[in-house]
Amino acid sequence: MSALAALLPLALIASGMPVFLALLAAAVAVTLWVAPMPPMVLHQVVFGGLDTYALLAVPFFILAGELMGRSGIAARLIAWALALAGRIPGSLGVATVGASAVMGVISGSSAAAVGVLGRALYPRLVAEGWTPARAGGLISAAGAIDIVLPPSIAMILYGLAAEQSVTQLFLAGIIPGLVIAAAMVGRVLVSARRMPAGAGLGLAEKLRATRAAAAGLIMPVAILGGIWSGVFSPTEAGGFACLYAIIVARFLYRSMSWGEIVMAAGEAAILSAKILIIVAAAGLMTYILTTHGVPQALSGWIAAQALPGWAFLLAVNLVLLAVGCVLDPTSAILVLAPLLAPAAVAAGVDPVHFGVVMTVNLAIGMFTPPFGLNLFVASAVTGLAAPVLWRGVLPFVLVQCAALAVITYVPALSLALIR
Repeated sequence: MSALAALLPLALIASGMPVFLALLAAAVAVTLWVAPMPPMVLHQVVFGGLDTYALLAVPFFILAGELMGRSGIAARLIAWALALAGRIPGSLGVATVGASAVMGVISGSSAAAVGVLGRALYPRLVAEGWTPARAGGLISAAGAIDIVLPPSIAMILYGLAAEQSVTQLFLAGIIPGLVIAAAMVGRVLVSARRMPAGAGLGLAEKLRATRAAAAGLIMPVAILGGIWSGVFSPTEAGGFACLYAIIVARFLYRSMSWGEIVMAAGEAAILSAKILIIVAAAGLMTYILTTHGVPQALSGWIAAQALPGWAFLLAVNLVLLAVGCVLDPTSAILVLAPLLAPAAVAAGVDPVHFGVVMTVNLAIGMFTPPFGLNLFVASAVTGLAAPVLWRGVLPFVLVQCAALAVITYVPALSLALIR
């Protein structure tokens, strides 16, 4: 059953079928011929998969990103990142990673960040000389940073499932998120060493770019400050981000009329629908795997081995990297964290550090073929076929796995800010 559930949608996607139809077709095939269940269950799971409070952040942050793009906020952030990148080959790729990190602190949603960056940066990357596969792969992989940096919805879910402090988890994710970003920048610099160098800017120009981007740079500070002070929840922060973007676009920059704001809302609704229909179909596949005990069997096997800390973490990494390919982070955390967190404590692993390790694993799964959600979002935004994106992300999978190894076996990176 597991092999059919994984291979059938892979084959259908490779044949060119839309992603959500491929997932639904595979789910129907499994339920009809392998693991029969009442047809009504399929409808309930598809719609129930969208009945999640955390998912409200996705359309809000997509709208905020659309407003940022149309009003010039995102362009100023990108120009600021380019100014800091300086005169180096592939500076736009470095700026993409930097902009993704800033977007991560604004949104906390990897899918939303990929949607925003894909619209804003993919055409520019291709125009600069990046192949479509490499450009799409960079944007898909850079979005994974957003799951680790606060505010992280995945961290919130882990805190609830493993009974850990969300505030400590947020602090623990800062340095590992920056490590991943640094690894991504290193890979970009190596791959782009033969590309044209960016324009070098003096200190005055860099300060001017910083002033121009000040409104966008203040947004993540306001969002994190609001969350940590208890003014609003991470999901409600999406609504705040929309309001902030509207105020900046309409009254500060005066770059958008009310009619254009309504048009941006319409575009955000269309993109949200493209993303959420895939989320609904993926939720059905998640339900089928979960109800047949595949994730539970994997985690139970690990716990039964009574491994020492280093071996336990190695085994968990291997399993979570595999699980992340077929399960979304929300489902994986809610199913596996209650089972694995006690086993981690028994193996001598700090539960907060383990939460970071688990989150980084599942962040990599967000852009790992075949079912990484970032790939689906990037495909919807850029128009690239799934196999093209698969080729583009493979180098970044290896880079982030190397960063994962460092984060896993140097717990001080996760615990330095909370000890």
